[in-house]
This record gives sequence, structure tokens and C-alpha cells, in this order.
Amino acid sequence: MKEQWQSAFGQMTYGIYVLTTKTDDGINGMIASWVTQVSYDPPLIMAAVHPNRYSHDMIVTTRAFGLHIINQSQKDLLKRFKGPDPKEKFAGINWKTRTTGVPILKNCLAWFELEVIEQHQPGNHTLFISKVVDAGVHSKGTPLTTLDYEGMYVGKN
Repeated sequence: MKEQWQSAFGQMTYGIYVLTTKTDDGINGMIASWVTQVSYDPPLIMAAVHPNRYSHDMIVTTRAFGLHIINQSQKDLLKRFKGPDPKEKFAGINWKTRTTGVPILKNCLAWFELEVIEQHQPGNHTLFISKVVDAGVHSKGTPLTTLDYEGMYVGKN
């Protein structure tokens, strides 16, 4: 990508979310920022995940994931969920499973439990379009966004 385009993309703002997955073999969580609501009837959310991410194949296998809106004060979760060890990511964190079996974090502003209904790969990321199976709000606060984070993801691996 041209350097000036990269700079322009770096000015786009997004929420920063924790995306969680689970298979029979284990659980994982990752940071996701390319996420958006795409419909309200039915309620649909799209998340873009690069195929080289461990969570990608887990989502393909289970066709489900959790999405968590985190508070600005929870910026420390970024380091945790960027780490390489799936077990360490969840160490000491309260979570439970619901309908789809994906981990739902208890300490976040809000959460969505999602079931994939379509997936597309128009570029180098897979777009998982998912229907909301369940959702809830745990607390009030200000969601963490790319404006609060100096390491904005603009598509480089």
C-alpha cells in the first residue's frame, strides 16, 4: 500500500474489541478493531479477521464468536489479548459460556454472542457476518477506541 494511503487509513477511527472463540481443543481471544454493525433487522455484526490469526480457523470451525466492548480504563487488556499463549489470555479473568459455547467475559462494558451466517474474503481478511444470538451490558463507561491507542492497526502483519 502506498505510504500516503497508509497514513490516511491511520486516521480512520474504530472501536477496539476483545473477540473470543472456543473449540473442543481450547479457547482463544484476540484484539479486533475492524468491526461494525451491518443491520438492525436482523441484528448483524461484521468482524474482519486475518486468516493467519489462530482465532480465524476456530471461528470457521465453530461458526461462532464473542465480541466484547471494553472500557477506556481496561487498556491493559490489549497486551493480554495480543499475547501468544491462549491460556495466559484468560488466566485470572472471569468468563462463562452461553448458547454457542464461546467465552463471554464478565468484566467488560457490553458483550455480544454471535453466530456466523456468512463469510467473505474480498481482500486479505475474512469478513464474518454474524447474527446476534445474545447480548448484554455489564456496566457503564466510555468504550476504548483507536483514538485511545497509539498502535492503531492499519493492516500490517
